[in-house]
Amino acid sequence: MPNFVLLRSFEAAARLESFALAAQELHLTPSAISHQVKELEEYFGRPLFLRRNRRIEPTPEAVRLLESLSRVFDVVEAACSEVMLAPDAQVLAVHCAPSFAVKWLGPKLPEFNKAYPHITIRLSTGAEPLDLTRVQEVDVEISYGSALDRPGIDTVPLGREAIVPLCSPALLGDAASVATRMSELTLIDTQLSRVTWADWFAANGLDMPTTPRPSFDRAALGISAAADGMGVVLESVRLAEREIVRGDLIEVRSDAFVRFERDTHFLSYRKNEFRVEKVAAFTHWLLERAGVGKGENAPQ
Repeated sequence: MPNFVLLRSFEAAARLESFALAAQELHLTPSAISHQVKELEEYFGRPLFLRRNRRIEPTPEAVRLLESLSRVFDVVEAACSEVMLAPDAQVLAVHCAPSFAVKWLGPKLPEFNKAYPHITIRLSTGAEPLDLTRVQEVDVEISYGSALDRPGIDTVPLGREAIVPLCSPALLGDAASVATRMSELTLIDTQLSRVTWADWFAANGLDMPTTPRPSFDRAALGISAAADGMGVVLESVRLAEREIVRGDLIEVRSDAFVRFERDTHFLSYRKNEFRVEKVAAFTHWLLERAGVGKGENAPQ
């Protein structure tokens, strides 16, 4: 491996796209940063930056290296922080689907912290489910859509979620026919949704509009857009819980409409860690908050 000092200087320069700013962050001179980057380029035998007038631009190879180094440095920083915790403190690494983290789990974590002050949550997010047999630094995963089936891993569904049309109350107004109004509203796509607009219109025997639809790659973004009045989104009531409670979103409903429900989020943990206090505490708490009994599906 190259010298750690060289990697640290490169990471700062590539992230900030400036030798001067990297020097300020690392309390060095720009000349020192430049020399360390040059030494690293000699080690790899290729340039890592395109030197422009008063600025630098990472090469494609440098961008890939930066992405990996940033993750590694984050892990190192977290590990050092954990050493400084109180002797009885525990750190629980939770990897979670992004929209679930932002819209549902995040707002409820203060409650967990109050109940278990000696357990510190370290939360990371990602759209793809992790293989917990390989990613040992993660204790618990909450995945969207499905979970990886691996020996030694237990997976528990977090309950069926209603996936319904949601929009701002101002958009729906006093329409006499909700079905007609649905054909007039702007439809918002969320690309990973378990139920598509085509599914919804077909199930309800309605002609689907052919007008262009705005599209978002995260449920959280689609829900926020609907709350802002862009149109109607077909999403999980669980993820839109806060917007519904505040009155920012309402369900576009009719007694004749088919209401979809799906198992959408899944909790996974390693079987050989099911009696570890931090894993058991979080699992019981999460299942209870998700309405899957009082954690009866959690490890006993």
